[in-house]
Amino acid sequence: MSYQLYRNTTLGNTLQESLDELIQFGQITPQLAIKVLLQFDKSINNALATRVKSRLTFKAGKLNTYRFCDNVWTFMLNDVEFREVQEVAKVDKVKIVACDGKGANDENV
Repeated sequence: MSYQLYRNTTLGNTLQESLDELIQFGQITPQLAIKVLLQFDKSINNALATRVKSRLTFKAGKLNTYRFCDNVWTFMLNDVEFREVQEVAKVDKVKIVACDGKGANDENV
């Protein structure tokens, strides 16, 4: 199963809007749109797992809340500092959703 987390990104939202428009004008079926979204989920998860090589560290001033449900961790952090080699970024609030990547790309579309 591939996670659907990336459908809420700019790219994912734009894809969904485009598919909705194609359905509205009768150019594709809703079933085909679902297949496209499932392929998007699979492809984005695979690309992030295999192509992204950069690493960063972060330190939070406060762990506001955390939750573990259905094998997914969700953390709400305050006063967070992200560091990649020499670059540093500071944010007031951040939400981190962490999923088990093992077996996430096994589904065939």
